[in-house]
This record gives sequence, C-alpha cells and structure tokens, in this order.
Amino acid sequence: MRTRATLSGIFASVAILVVGWQAGSAAVTAANGGPTASTTTSTGTSTGTSTTTAPAPSASAAPTTTAPAAAPATTAKSGTFTGSDVGTRFGNVQVKVVVADGKITDVTPLHLTDNGGRSVQISNYAAPILRSEVLSSQSSQVSTVGGATYTSEAYLTSLQSALDQAGI
Repeated sequence: MRTRATLSGIFASVAILVVGWQAGSAAVTAANGGPTASTTTSTGTSTGTSTTTAPAPSASAAPTTTAPAAAPATTAKSGTFTGSDVGTRFGNVQVKVVVADGKITDVTPLHLTDNGGRSVQISNYAAPILRSEVLSSQSSQVSTVGGATYTSEAYLTSLQSALDQAGI
C-alpha cells in the first residue's frame, strides 16, 4: 500500500510537470506570434552563442497513436464482439467492440480495474482516452495512458482479442 501511494505521488508529480511544461510552451508559442516547429535565437555577441529550443510537445499525458489505421481487411465482420477478460493486480478488464464494415465504431468497457478507490479513479480517467485513441487509430495499436499502465495494457489486450474475432 505504501509503495502504491509512493507511485501515485510520482505519477501525479510527473503529470503536473508535463502540464506545466505544455502550458509554458503554449505561452512561448503565443508570445512568438503563433505555432512554429522550432525557434532559434542568437545573442548577436562576438561569441556567436545561439540556442535552439525543441518543438513544443504535442500531447499531454494522453496516449498518442503509434501506428496509422490499417485498411479494413476484406474478411472483417460486422457486429459486436466481446474481448477476453484480462486480469491485472488491480482487477479485471474486459471490453466490447462494435464493428461495421471493417471499421471500429464503438468500444465499451464491460469491466475495468476496481481493486480500491484509486484503481477506479485511474480506470475512469483512462477509459475515455483509450476509447478515443482506438477510434482514431482504428486499431489496438495505441500507447498506454500515463499512470494507468496496467489498465491500459489489459484494455488493449481485451480489445485485440475482440478485434481478432472480428477479423480486424
């Protein structure tokens, strides 16, 4: 329990740092007159010192898509498919997917991790993000949600088993 509290504190701190970083980057971008890929400034001194800033991060703690959506397979079925029940140390996860003409039209969690209040909080935070990413990418090849690794991995594993049934 103590380890879990420590990890929760670490994840919360990282999330705050990421949000602060993005807010600072957005303010710099707005101050420079709009979005740019990178900014280079020179001091103009005889030393010729210059600095280059990295591009602003493009996403928050939310997962990003790792692979483009694959073209629907010709053998894809239409219908509702239930994924396998995947166990984690924080509870089981199972999802249901709706497929129409080889496209994922909806993903619904049937069961999410619920071993303790924090697990429920994490599940409630991660599930909408994962659903959105899956619908955007049309696959289970999406990144896990920061701070919800076990839930994310179980969600995506259950989803993939449902997609296997659908032929996607």
